[in-house]
Amino acid sequence: MKKILTALLASALAAAAVPASAEIVVIVNKDNPASRMFSEQASQFFLGKSAMFTPVDQAEGSKIRAEFYQKIADKDPAQVKAIWSKLVFTGKATPPKEFKSHAEVKKAVADDPKAIGYIDKSAVDDSVKVILTLP
Repeated sequence: MKKILTALLASALAAAAVPASAEIVVIVNKDNPASRMFSEQASQFFLGKSAMFTPVDQAEGSKIRAEFYQKIADKDPAQVKAIWSKLVFTGKATPPKEFKSHAEVKKAVADDPKAIGYIDKSAVDDSVKVILTLP
C-alpha cells in the first residue's frame, strides 16, 4: 500500500511540475460586429494577408507569442519574422505594433475598433470581446 501511495504522490508531483499551457484567446474591440472567427481567418490578419483588422502583437521573444503563432499558423517565431520582413520590404504591409503585456494588448484593442489581438484567457474582461479560443 505504501508503494502505491508513494507512486501516486510521485506521479502527482511530476504532473504539477509540468506547467500547463495557458489558454490563448483572440480578442477584438467590444463594439466590433465580429462574434466568431476560425484560426485560419485569424492567421490572415496576423500574417499580413488581410487588412480588414489591425493586428496587435505580444512582445517579440515572449512565450505567448511563440505559442500563438504555432497554434494559429503552425509557424515558429523565425518564420513569422521572415514573412513580415518580406511584406515590409516589398511595401505591402506594416508589421503589427508590439506590446509587452496582456494588459497593454487588451488596452490597445479596447481603444481601436479595427484592432485584433491575443492574450491569456485569464486577462479577459468586459473591455474586449473574445472571438476565438485556441486549445
